[in-house]
Amino acid sequence: MTQAIVVEGLRKRFGRREVLHGLDFAVEPGTVFGVIGPNGAGKTTTMRCLLDIIRPSAGTISVLGQDPQQGGIALRRRIGYLPGELHLENRTTGRRMVEHFAAISGPVDPRYVEELAERLGLDLDRQTRKLSKGNKQKLGLLQAFMHRPELLILDEPTSGLDPLVQQQFHAMIGEAMDRGATVFLSSHVLSEVQLTADAVAILRDGEIVTISTVEALRTAAVRQVKFTAAGTDAHDVGTLLARVPGVDNVVLRESPPSGHTGKSVEARATLSGQVQGLVQALAHLNLSELVLEEPDLEEAVLTLYAKGSPSRENTPRPSSVREGAHHA
Repeated sequence: MTQAIVVEGLRKRFGRREVLHGLDFAVEPGTVFGVIGPNGAGKTTTMRCLLDIIRPSAGTISVLGQDPQQGGIALRRRIGYLPGELHLENRTTGRRMVEHFAAISGPVDPRYVEELAERLGLDLDRQTRKLSKGNKQKLGLLQAFMHRPELLILDEPTSGLDPLVQQQFHAMIGEAMDRGATVFLSSHVLSEVQLTADAVAILRDGEIVTISTVEALRTAAVRQVKFTAAGTDAHDVGTLLARVPGVDNVVLRESPPSGHTGKSVEARATLSGQVQGLVQALAHLNLSELVLEEPDLEEAVLTLYAKGSPSRENTPRPSSVREGAHHA
């Protein structure tokens, strides 16, 4: 099956400044591919190159099996696009804007338009100049989804949306996936893509730091560990933890004997990587308390941002991440 998006050696210069430095990635059909990065990382520029809004300075791009520069109107009608900054005509209504977008996108079922507007809580008969930022974003989402495209390209899609509307957005993504659509979305907030993404590319300063799954990021992230062990001392607990791969930043506090339990030790530490080794080690202790926090994915991504040079070694390719995916 043809990959939905293939990008090889993508570079983009504006004058003397290069903002994309040879991007390589592929998006499998029927998956959600999220691009995470701070503002200015190159997310929007990449999307505009995919849509032939701007032309790359070097490299090749294939979208739904075609070169965007050659695909023309027929290719664009197969794509739903939400720009990061949606500019609307002020002297019209949302309904007229939708009709205008429908004429560009191709056949659109009016009943589906009304269904989406109701789900998003959008009044299509209001003047666009009176719409809040959140309602303008809803209108942008509606026009991107309304023609049931094969490919959705969404730039910061939940910006300005309240939590309930964000839930509807995630449901719409799930329904698009059920139809076999492919989704390419960007964000500077990891939590925005972790609910839906099969693969995540972390972009920094126009370069891909890594491509991974959310689960792989979670596995590699640092967890906080806290436990209390009875009938032992700090030396023995410290020796035990020193043998566990991934355990670091150990802090131990020993309490005096109490009742029949003898001494007890309160321990705090961080854990990176798999938890199996820690669980096996702790099985030798008499635990009265154990807390293993969910890994902080934001911290994991920030750690990757801080690394000196991008690396894609030992990370799964997008073609390998579909298995076991979960959609909201």
